Amino acid sequence: MSIDALTARKTWRTVEPLHGMIYFVPEGAEAYARLGINGRDGYFASRSSPMGAVTAEVVISTFFNFNPDLVRAAIPAAWSVTTPEALVAARFEAVDGACRRLLGDEVVGSADMRRAAELARTAAEVAATRVEGRPLAAAHAELAWPEAPHLVLWHAQSILREYRGDGHIALLVTHGLSGIDALITHGAAGDVAPRLLQSSRGWSDQQWADAVVSMRQRGWLDDGEALGLSPWGAAQRQEIEDQTDALATAPYAALGDEGCAELRALARPWSRIFAEVLFR
Repeated sequence: MSIDALTARKTWRTVEPLHGMIYFVPEGAEAYARLGINGRDGYFASRSSPMGAVTAEVVISTFFNFNPDLVRAAIPAAWSVTTPEALVAARFEAVDGACRRLLGDEVVGSADMRRAAELARTAAEVAATRVEGRPLAAAHAELAWPEAPHLVLWHAQSILREYRGDGHIALLVTHGLSGIDALITHGAAGDVAPRLLQSSRGWSDQQWADAVVSMRQRGWLDDGEALGLSPWGAAQRQEIEDQTDALATAPYAALGDEGCAELRALARPWSRIFAEVLFR
C-alpha cells in the first residue's frame, strides 16, 4: 500500500500534540520530581530514558539542537539519582494523569480511543521494523507496550515522532547543519520566534550571533536586519522538509489513506485540547 508524503505529514501533525503535551503538563515535572529529578533535567532524563543510562554525548547526538553544556548539566548525573526504568514508568504515569485530567475518564475509556490506539499502533509497529539509523525511535520501540488504549496511543505517537525526528536529523547533517544552525533556519523561516528557540535550547547570545554570521556567510540567510532565509536557504530548507516527509511515510502507508483520515478524525478533538496546553 502506498501513500503520499503530505498525507503522512498531516497525520503526524494532527496527532503530535497528544505526544508533545508530556513536555508541558505539570504531571510530568511532578512525576520526575518524585524521583529526585527537577527542572529541565527532567526533559533530558525522561526523553532519553528508553535508551538506558547513556552518556551526555549520546543525548547531545540524538537530541541534536541543544547546547551541549545544557545536556551535560543533566546527564549522566540523573542516573545517579534514579534509573532509566523508573523514569520510563514515571513518564507513563504522567501521561495517564494528564489524559484523565484534560480529556476525562469517559474519553480515555471510549471506543474511539481504542480505535485510535489500534491505528496508531499499527503504524508504529511498522516504524519499529525500520529503525536502521534511527536510534531514538529504536529505543522507544523496544519498550513494552502498555495495556490502556490511551497509553498505547501516546506510546505509538512517541515512536512515530522519534522516527520522524531521527530521519530529520540525518538530513540536517547531510545538508551541513549543526544543531544551532538548524535552529537558526527554523527561526529564519518564521515558524517560531528565534529568541525562543535560542533560549529554550540554552545557546548564549554570543554563540547565537556567531552562528548567524556563519550561516550568512554560507549563503543560508539574507542580508536583512531581521533574521530571514535567502532564496537559496529557503529552497534548501524546503528540500529538507520534503525529504523528511518522504522518509517518514512508510509507517503511515500501513494505514492507507482511509486509515490515516480516520486516525486524524479521531485524534483531532483531543489534540486541540492538548494544543491549548502547549501553546497557551
